[in-house]
Amino acid sequence: MNVPARKIIHCDCDCFYASVEMRDDPSLRGRPLAVGGRPDQRGVVATCNYEARVFGIHSAMATAQAMKLCPGLLVIPPAMEKYRIASRQIMEIYSDYTDLVEPLSLDEAYLDVSNSPHCKGSATLIAQEIRRRIFETVGITASAGVAPNKFVAKIASDWNKPDGLFLVRPEEVDAFVSALPVKKLHGVGKVTAAKLNKLGAQTCLDLRGWTMQELQHHFGSFGARLHDLCRGIDNREVSPERERKSISTEETYTPDVPDLAACLALLPDLYEHLLGRIKRNAAEKFINKLFVKIKFSDFQQTTVECVGFSPHLPTFARLMETGWQRASRPVRLLGVGVRLGDTEHVEQLSLFDERTTH
Repeated sequence: MNVPARKIIHCDCDCFYASVEMRDDPSLRGRPLAVGGRPDQRGVVATCNYEARVFGIHSAMATAQAMKLCPGLLVIPPAMEKYRIASRQIMEIYSDYTDLVEPLSLDEAYLDVSNSPHCKGSATLIAQEIRRRIFETVGITASAGVAPNKFVAKIASDWNKPDGLFLVRPEEVDAFVSALPVKKLHGVGKVTAAKLNKLGAQTCLDLRGWTMQELQHHFGSFGARLHDLCRGIDNREVSPERERKSISTEETYTPDVPDLAACLALLPDLYEHLLGRIKRNAAEKFINKLFVKIKFSDFQQTTVECVGFSPHLPTFARLMETGWQRASRPVRLLGVGVRLGDTEHVEQLSLFDERTTH
């Protein structure tokens, strides 16, 4: 019995933050624009428009480097509340078509519309309608990919950017994926892509000549995933509940924090921020670990964690001390956070338990 192919849409707004800024100030259009941190404070580019991308600028690039590539680049600070309002409007549009919406960021999501009654069940017509409504409601453009699975849909959404739509039918998946460079595979970063290229695999078609055993020999458990993806096989479901695994807050400091005493002096402020975030997410009952993250002046990074069921300032101080001693040098970033478990903690009675341990 043949299982009918799923209908997956990957929808992604075009340079989201920058688009919202250009919508609100049309004089920004047509010139290289980035939204991000200041170059003199080790800022990074959050996103940039297509005029800036021509110069080789991209998200996560240091703002100072972006300014070197394009001296005329206009950099404006992020206005997160404005973007969150736009995000809520976009997510409401997505959810009008299916309950199966998996957000990946403020503007981007997978939608499973296999059983959607809208647009006579046509995923392509649904994607067109969603894009039109985002433009009319939010005032920015979005691109979409339509395919039988998440992996192909995500690549397809990038195919006709900006303001584009690309459809890959079930019978077209094999040919579409075979021509893709291996760096396009989900989960393949720069290091893995370079290793695959060195081993003689430039495209997915090249990779199909490898057995499962060969792939696992070179890439461990990820080899099985590579074996499927290079054939366009991806059985991941669209999962509406993206479970939160941790809550944290961090800060980059300019100039570097010189020593442990100065780091500890900054801890109460970070701690207060963290408490606010935990409260907003109603996560108090799910905490099962505490952690501290430190990035040193040489970009070496370390994380120290321990079991703990509620935020505790002295514990964070001990973790920070342990982490700092691993390199004992000036620090550029400090973070504190909590890991979350799946179940609530109900053993609160232990506070009054007669059996004490020393």
